[in-house]
Amino acid sequence: MNYKIINMDKYYRRGVFRHFSEDCKCSISMTSHLDVTVLKKYSQDTKTKFYINFLYILAKTLNSREDYRMGYFWQTQQVVIYDKINPTHYIFHKDTETCTPVYSQYQNDYVYFYAACAKDIVKAKQSQKYALDIENHPNWFDASYISWLSYDSMHVELPDGYLYFMPIVNWGRYHEENNRLIMPVSVRLNHAAADGYLLAKVFLLLQEEILKFTQQK
Repeated sequence: MNYKIINMDKYYRRGVFRHFSEDCKCSISMTSHLDVTVLKKYSQDTKTKFYINFLYILAKTLNSREDYRMGYFWQTQQVVIYDKINPTHYIFHKDTETCTPVYSQYQNDYVYFYAACAKDIVKAKQSQKYALDIENHPNWFDASYISWLSYDSMHVELPDGYLYFMPIVNWGRYHEENNRLIMPVSVRLNHAAADGYLLAKVFLLLQEEILKFTQQK
């Protein structure tokens, strides 16, 4: 885990950061709907898992900007930017109706990421433990698939004043709409680290990355 410490005197959003980390401590969240028609077709044509493909695209998107890779060291009150952030996702056990966290290292190399993530999932299916280890995984963001329905909105709430900067992302089942497959995605960011533009940018980048990913030869 590598990171750099932000010089807050030179930070380009220092005014916004100060306001939403001192005067009005809060987070912001948004749900939007992505067109995943081409990603579904790509997954079918290549006989790969849609879930892992989207997780890769999500991790690549969130690693593309420093704004999404921010962290906070409460012991020293330092704001940092990690070199990369990795997805913590979840496997659902039908027999116990519980989840097991899956830690998958993000790699820009898709083939490497796909193979490693598939192994992580197999390993997690063999465990019934909810072994969430935030202390040893500070640069890991939460990525959770809500497979049971396609929803319109979702809100993730953290305690007021808690400077947790890692993105929290949820997505639901895709559904057919006007001959397209539409999937709800929800993103939560700390308002000190992101405004409406940066939040909306996540969805715009996701849609762009889906097109780039499915057009690769």
